[in-house]
Amino acid sequence: MAFKIIASQCTQCGACLFECASGAIKFKGETYVIDPDKCTECEGVFDTQQCASVCPVPKTCVPATSNSATDTVGAAS
Repeated sequence: MAFKIIASQCTQCGACLFECASGAIKFKGETYVIDPDKCTECEGVFDTQQCASVCPVPKTCVPATSNSATDTVGAAS
């Protein structure tokens, strides 16, 4: 499973972009998005997901689930 960014909570600060070890985060439209095909959840690199740990807004970078696309922007292309 990958992580996602809740678009309505994203402040566009860019902190997550620079912390992503797998290069899965990109700016798209008016917010940052996580490409689920590239997201590794930082497994094998860090003990915690770096996007979530540096985000200034709690619970903005969260685990993606198959039925939770209502408040996110599509994956980066």
